[in-house]
Amino acid sequence: MDIKHSVYIALFAAITAALGIFPPINIAALGVPITAQSLAVMLAGGILGAKRGALSMVLFLVLVAVGLPLLSGGRGGFGIFAGPSGGFLLSWIVGAYVAGHIVEKAWNKLNVVYAFVAAAVGGIVVVYAIGIPWVAVAAEISFNKAFVGSMAYVPGDLIKAVIATAVILVVKKSYPIISKSED
Repeated sequence: MDIKHSVYIALFAAITAALGIFPPINIAALGVPITAQSLAVMLAGGILGAKRGALSMVLFLVLVAVGLPLLSGGRGGFGIFAGPSGGFLLSWIVGAYVAGHIVEKAWNKLNVVYAFVAAAVGGIVVVYAIGIPWVAVAAEISFNKAFVGSMAYVPGDLIKAVIATAVILVVKKSYPIISKSED
């Protein structure tokens, strides 16, 4: 990996941190706040590709784990990963990878539909598939209650997927970082 790609990875970790400036909206029943930071998962994968997008999330989460207050609301520290949010946070790595993989595979024909599918599958489906079971265990509630409670997040996440779609397509046209289907 060259310096340019390392800078991109660090840049998207910084973008994820910057999205933490927006205050969290807390849903007391689940203990998992609604934040703008999950948009970064979609953007990192869709703009950097699978490997670099996932590595940007790894870097960000390592910084959070060592105690930097980079999560929305100024949260940080290793203990965050043991709470209800932990599964969602860790899922960001897989979500960015999946979003990036979809974009890479569709690169030559990337359009609104493919970009939206990448953002939604990586940033919503994958994130929820890992996060919801974690909430159920960490909050000691049933999976069904965790699932139903998590549905409150879907409208906002769909809006984030639309925003990510637009940004991914603009970056592809103006400054493509992904050059071809990368394996």
